[in-house]
Amino acid sequence: MTQNASAIRTDISRPAAEVVRAFRALSPTTLADVLDLGCIMRIGINPLWPGMPRIAGPAFTVRTARHDNLMLHAAIYLAEPGDVIVVEAGDDETAVAGGNVCAVAQRRGVAGFVIDGVIRDVAESRANAFPVFARGVSPIPGGKDGPGEINAPITCGGVRVTPGDVLVADEEGIVVVPGARAEEVLARAQAMAAADAAETLDTWEKKHRARVEATLKAKGYRP
Repeated sequence: MTQNASAIRTDISRPAAEVVRAFRALSPTTLADVLDLGCIMRIGINPLWPGMPRIAGPAFTVRTARHDNLMLHAAIYLAEPGDVIVVEAGDDETAVAGGNVCAVAQRRGVAGFVIDGVIRDVAESRANAFPVFARGVSPIPGGKDGPGEINAPITCGGVRVTPGDVLVADEEGIVVVPGARAEEVLARAQAMAAADAAETLDTWEKKHRARVEATLKAKGYRP
């Protein structure tokens, strides 16, 4: 194996399909309540068209070089259906993907892109309803020379992402659930969602107000 070949890995551990499906029913907001800050992507990476549906899937990670997009263009042929391709781009000046790359990824079953960088041809992705979360758009194409990596740990939105982590993204935000904790986090989030659904607004308000008042008194803001 050549040195460059070692930068491309395809054999990654993915959570069970039923676990991934269950995460699609949970919002990033609910998941953020049971995860620490290190699992929540920071502001700046947003849906690039309105009304984007929630996506959830195993992270298929990519790192590209500055002004280059070779590894993302390779990844669309290596990812499995249902994967979310997550990219640590080398810059935010040149696009790592365009309309055709997004269309091919969609046709091959990729759930969506989450990119710490920019893309172009966003109107085509919107027309095709292909979910893309990124820092913005640029009409400038990147080169295709490398270097880069596929399925190495990366940083995206300030969060470390390991191949096979569960990524959940919608208009509320983007969370990364460590693959080794997926079932535990799922159970806790489902329990929280069920409790929230069973509680009326009146009940919530009564408990919330009592808690706020108690804290104000404890801190000396109320007599």
